[in-house]
Amino acid sequence: MANHKSALKRIRSNEAKRLRNKYQHKTTRNAVRDLRATTDKKEAQEMLSKVTSMLDKLAKNNIIHKNKAANLKSKLTKHIAALS
Repeated sequence: MANHKSALKRIRSNEAKRLRNKYQHKTTRNAVRDLRATTDKKEAQEMLSKVTSMLDKLAKNNIIHKNKAANLKSKLTKHIAALS
């Protein structure tokens, strides 16, 4: 166990960050899933901007890799374009 005051604080802050990252990541994954399940094109286009923003924030904070965010955005855009 850590003996230094700063090490104890680091443990607390790491845990808080881990939980926040986990929440944001899971929320984004659920939003992507909901967008893929949508069949209405107009509704899907509105959702796309929100999901894109969420993915960009995750990539900016290194929760996911920037290329993964780009690939997901590309696939979702193609999915929406194919909707009628």
